[in-house]
Formats: sequence, structure tokens, C-alpha cells
Amino acid sequence: MNLFIRFTLISLFLTTSVSAQKLVDPTSVAPEYREAAEKRRAEQIKQRECAHKADVQKIMPRERTAYLLQCLETDVVKAN
Repeated sequence: MNLFIRFTLISLFLTTSVSAQKLVDPTSVAPEYREAAEKRRAEQIKQRECAHKADVQKIMPRERTAYLLQCLETDVVKAN
């Protein structure tokens, strides 16, 4: 029984150590990749803003992907 408890605790610690994706820092990449890193960071910020809007509006998980895609598309349309 004691071995089972230890195994369970170890497996829980190993599975919960997943972290969120960090924002790209354009200053920490090589100069030739800096422009791409800046674009990636801008995209990540847009994604986080849309995810925050979904959280505020309490979008259900089954509808979240569609909401996020629509949010990102409207941001692209607004930019053009």
C-alpha cells in the first residue's frame, strides 16, 4: 500500500509540471531572427487578449475554439 501511495504521488508531480507558453522576447534571439520574434510576440499577445475576452465572457469550453478563431479573425480584419 505504501508503495502504491508513493507511486501515485510521484506520477502526480510529474504530470502537473506543465507550464504555459512564455512570451517570446525579441531581444534574446539572434539579430537575424528578431523580426520574426517580434511578429510571434505580437501574435501571442493577440491570442492572450482573445483568451482573456473568452474568460471574461465565460465562453463554454466546447465553444471556446470557435470563439478564439473568430476573435483572431476580427483582429486581422480590424488591422487591415
